[in-house]
Amino acid sequence: MNASDSNRYKELLLAKRRALTSAKAGTESPAPSSGGEKGDLVDHASAAAEAELQVRLRETDSKLLRAIDEALARIDHNTFGVCQACLKPISAARLDAVPWSRLCRECKEQR
Repeated sequence: MNASDSNRYKELLLAKRRALTSAKAGTESPAPSSGGEKGDLVDHASAAAEAELQVRLRETDSKLLRAIDEALARIDHNTFGVCQACLKPISAARLDAVPWSRLCRECKEQR
C-alpha cells in the first residue's frame, strides 16, 4: 500500500472516529429514564427496552472505536491492509467499505 492510500484510509478512519465521538458526546445519560413512578406498565416496559437498546448501541460504538484505533495503529506500523490471519493483502473494495477490517473477506467468511 502506498503512502497516498494510507493517508486516504487514515482520513476515513479519523472522520468515522470523530463522528462516533461527537455522537457519543451529544448524549447526556446512558439510558433514558423510565418516568419514575409515573406511567403504566407499558410505559415502563417501553422505557426499559429503550434503555437496553441504548446500552447495546454504546457497547457497539465502543467496540467500533477500539477497532478504528487499532486500524490507525496498523497504519502507523505499516501493517494496515494486511490480513492478520493469512497475511495476504485485504482488497481495496473491502477496505473502502470497512476501513477498520483486520481480516480479508475469505478469512472473515471462514470465521
